[in-house]
Amino acid sequence: MLVAVDCIVFGFDANALRILLVQRALEPEKGKWSLMGGFVQPDEGLDAAASRVLNQLTGLENVYMEQLKTFGDPGRDPIERTLSVSYYALLDLNRFTPQLSDEYHAEWFALKKMPALIFDHSEMVAQARHMLRYKASMHPLFFELLPPRFTMPQLQALFEEVYETNFDKGNFSRKMLSTNLITKLDDKDKSGSKKGAYFYKLNRQTYKKNFRKVLHFIPNPNHLI
Repeated sequence: MLVAVDCIVFGFDANALRILLVQRALEPEKGKWSLMGGFVQPDEGLDAAASRVLNQLTGLENVYMEQLKTFGDPGRDPIERTLSVSYYALLDLNRFTPQLSDEYHAEWFALKKMPALIFDHSEMVAQARHMLRYKASMHPLFFELLPPRFTMPQLQALFEEVYETNFDKGNFSRKMLSTNLITKLDDKDKSGSKKGAYFYKLNRQTYKKNFRKVLHFIPNPNHLI
């Protein structure tokens, strides 16, 4: 029985939640879209294998990554019995895109327009998105997807993408500021309009204490588990 790791890599570009996919180089399903994965080597642990796979694709180290679950249906791989331990990773898309390896024909897709994937990879993505919703309601995971400075419209767009809902602009801004999780900066992003939007940054001194306040405006938080 073989053991593999598969990485579900999420990114955000201020408009859409995206996923990083590669074209499979081997039969079966050669040329079809796939998560980035590989077999665990005899001399490495699971976390090390997932970090190696992600580094091969992006050139990055110390990326936020967390184990999701193990997929072990006997028929999931048509060639050999293979267990796959899945991981989800969160990247600031605009910062990391230039480092993508051409070797794997990697491409970012809007999650809403994701193509069909090989084997059970679509199920992995669905479960990773569900876990992201759950974990992000209690921990500041969203800020791993944002640049160090971000605008309120960017933050709202990210919440709306992940939770597939719409928030009132004024209410979202007021409630987010009331959590004391973010700090308003003096300068503005004027790329979208002359008026511009103020930049914010995560307040790392208060987020551990105050993050659960986010639960007050997440839709149906009790249904996320």
